[in-house]
Amino acid sequence: REARCQLLITPRPPDATDLVQKRLFEDRYAVFYDPGHRAAPASLDDYLASDHVTVSYGPGRPLALDQQLAGQGVDRRFVVQVPGFAGVAAFLRGGPWLATLPRLLGLHSLQGLASTAPPLPCPPLPMYLVWHLRHQADPMHQWLRQQIEAVVPEVLPDGSI
Repeated sequence: REARCQLLITPRPPDATDLVQKRLFEDRYAVFYDPGHRAAPASLDDYLASDHVTVSYGPGRPLALDQQLAGQGVDRRFVVQVPGFAGVAAFLRGGPWLATLPRLLGLHSLQGLASTAPPLPCPPLPMYLVWHLRHQADPMHQWLRQQIEAVVPEVLPDGSI
């Protein structure tokens, strides 16, 4: 609305009538860990007894997954909260902690860490392309959106779309 951002890729599209959103792909959650310092959690009890690292965008702004699991009574012990995904790997490497995060982070910022499926049901993580309605008919903006949509299948591993 304030023209600070023309295009957004997000799992949490704003609910507004002046914003357009299009589903790009869907990710799943994975439990990341350093295999040199621990094994994958062997059970739900092992997972819940472990210390966890997560992302918190500020007070009262946890990850949607963390909110959902807490709302279901799943009590995890967070020993580290970082302000963005880029900070997670530094805490997982060399330690016994777990982080339940989008699986595709393993391709880049969490590369080299091991991962396994969560030992409890986690919702899928759809990702959306979002833009303001004022850009809907802009030819350059349309071109950019088309380029992003075209590259998604090329850069994501099979099954992510």
